[in-house]
Amino acid sequence: MWKGGLGMRYQRAVERLRMLAEACEQTRRVPVDEPFLREAYVFGDLTAGADPVEVIEVAFVLNLPPEEVAWETQPPGTAWLVDFLRLDRGGVAYWWRSRGEPVGNHRIREPVRFWSLDGVEKGVLDALAERRFGAVREVAAYGDGSGRTAAQVQEELRTALEHLRAVHGAYWERGWRRTHRGRGRYPENHLWEAVAGYLDLLDTRAEQLQDLPSTRGEELQDLPGAREEGLQGLPGAREEGDPGLPDVRGERAGE
Repeated sequence: MWKGGLGMRYQRAVERLRMLAEACEQTRRVPVDEPFLREAYVFGDLTAGADPVEVIEVAFVLNLPPEEVAWETQPPGTAWLVDFLRLDRGGVAYWWRSRGEPVGNHRIREPVRFWSLDGVEKGVLDALAERRFGAVREVAAYGDGSGRTAAQVQEELRTALEHLRAVHGAYWERGWRRTHRGRGRYPENHLWEAVAGYLDLLDTRAEQLQDLPSTRGEELQDLPGAREEGLQGLPGAREEGDPGLPDVRGERAGE
């Protein structure tokens, strides 16, 4: 997740969302066989009618398989979308989702589609602008919310762990570091995001198990990676060869 800004009035937030939908529409002009960006959803304060809106929360569906879209990471090929959609200008919190998984999950609740390859969802945007939230529910295409189930969280957790292992294993390779640096991002960002996404899902899964009457302590130890000693060796600030690398428990690099 990435976000910034100090909040905005509701109508300004809707206009910003409309501009974002139009920018998504412009991506269809990119000459490719398969469009990279497929759908865009909004959720959170804006769809609830909050005023002011602290941040516009959106989720983008990419033409990538789930294993390439680990939770809270920036998948390959998304840097240009951040620039093109002006997501780094503040006021927007955004998440990437795979075409092969539900849009909704433990964090993305009741997402409402405002753009797809079929075009801008004008009915949704107009209903939001007029604060007709009942009409939003009537005309909107909702993202699949089944991602909140235990099985879906478990699957995302496994994907996140595999991604974390891959980043951890390649972190000190010069080639990997070279290809994961640029546009204001560094290898540290990729490492931090992999750790943050994995831990968020790990905590969510643990909470789900604790809510089950039959859950025992040893079952929590069976969560993916719960006994992985290798996680203790994640690169830290005092690793030889890169003394400036922040500890993974500290603040996100660059913020």
